[in-house]
Amino acid sequence: MTPTPTLPDTLHKLLPASLTALSAAVELRKGERLFLQRQHPRHMYFVVSSEIVLERMGEQGDPVVLQRVRQGFVAEASLQSSSYHCDAVVTAPGQAVVLPIEPLKAALATDPTFALRWIGMLNAEVRRLRAQCERMSLKGVGERLLHMIETEGVDGHLRTGAGLKSLATELAVAHEALYRTVAALEKNGVVYRGKGFIALARSPRGSSRA
Repeated sequence: MTPTPTLPDTLHKLLPASLTALSAAVELRKGERLFLQRQHPRHMYFVVSSEIVLERMGEQGDPVVLQRVRQGFVAEASLQSSSYHCDAVVTAPGQAVVLPIEPLKAALATDPTFALRWIGMLNAEVRRLRAQCERMSLKGVGERLLHMIETEGVDGHLRTGAGLKSLATELAVAHEALYRTVAALEKNGVVYRGKGFIALARSPRGSSRA
């Protein structure tokens, strides 16, 4: 873990100076577990360039994915909990920023301006989850994929650092069906793939692919 002289813009705009001074960068390795269920929360993680899955064991003994984070905070609910309710597993290597939880809680309690910014960040997450619910109501694999690119991508580009199999899990479809759908959409000029991303061949504004 190393000090972070420059934070991502999102964090730089969100955090007060007292917390940026306490932040640190951490390199994430695939397969690493940031925390385990029932552990006491000590840090808050912000994913910069990685993928982290929150999971716990289901009644049948298989892991159940509760959340998949490619950018943003992981397990915000741990601020109000005495223990984690799931495991955090790194599914794609990258970098995160780590903050100590107690100073974060103290800043939220004493800095109204920061607290309002934090609420705004949580509201954005609620909107993302609403879009996710809408996506799950769509029947076609292609419809779900295009909806995700449009709602969670940036300028028509969706990061797929952990690969299509991981993306299929998030879309709640069989990975074989997703592979076939992506191939068909590529063939028809609807999407194209690059290293670590899948994108619309044309932007929502109708401009051509660069």
